[in-house]
Amino acid sequence: MIRSLLSRKQKKTETAPVYPAAGDRLYVVGDIHGRFDLLRSMMARLAADHAAAPRDGRKPKLVFLGDYIDRGDRSSDVLEAMMRFGNEPIFLKGNHEAALLAFLEDPERNKSWLRFGGLQTLASYQIRFPSMDGPRHELRDTAIQLRQKMGAHVEFLEKMPLSYRSGDVVCVHAGLDPQAPSMTDEEAVLWGRSNFVETGGVNGMLVVHGHYDAPDPVVTSRRICLDTGAYYSGRLTAARIDEDVKIITVDVLDD
Repeated sequence: MIRSLLSRKQKKTETAPVYPAAGDRLYVVGDIHGRFDLLRSMMARLAADHAAAPRDGRKPKLVFLGDYIDRGDRSSDVLEAMMRFGNEPIFLKGNHEAALLAFLEDPERNKSWLRFGGLQTLASYQIRFPSMDGPRHELRDTAIQLRQKMGAHVEFLEKMPLSYRSGDVVCVHAGLDPQAPSMTDEEAVLWGRSNFVETGGVNGMLVVHGHYDAPDPVVTSRRICLDTGAYYSGRLTAARIDEDVKIITVDVLDD
């Protein structure tokens, strides 16, 4: 489903619409959370959309907003597929990737990751669930096994940037702090610890993000949220951003 939601013809509001850098056509994909089936469908849908797009000299740029893992059943397959995409896409880090990496570094201190999706990721790598209240070595052994099973996936996650900017369009996982919109502030960018949503965004920018799941995407002149709860809703959402903003959605019912 593709819908035009914002265009240059729209009347100016209190904040004028902003756009990517000249020559860019952005395809931005929301939180996947282990739904390899939806990722595969989305890639086919984006390829078809690009093939039908106007031949206006714009170069397509593919951006993923983070949270590729946890909660869904096929996190390892999602990461493997992404690594095979090559160097062209921009894979941003989400808070779930940060939590997994923290668990690998200090499993006892960061075992909370297991409670908000980590168990499903362990299962995708065929690792037995540890006891949360068992002996300390059990969590350490689990982290060692996970690092070994993940192999190159660990370095792939470690190298992910926190943000991507094209013109006045900024892509991050959870948002920016409106009072101090730094794209390296992990508390705001990864975890959403600011009043970004309450204030409606950042003046002069169109911030494209995920993290805040809802049945439908949110599209305003200052922010677009693309997290539609793929792991439980069966719906993965992306946006095509050039002179317009168009929402592209794949659903398990599409199959």
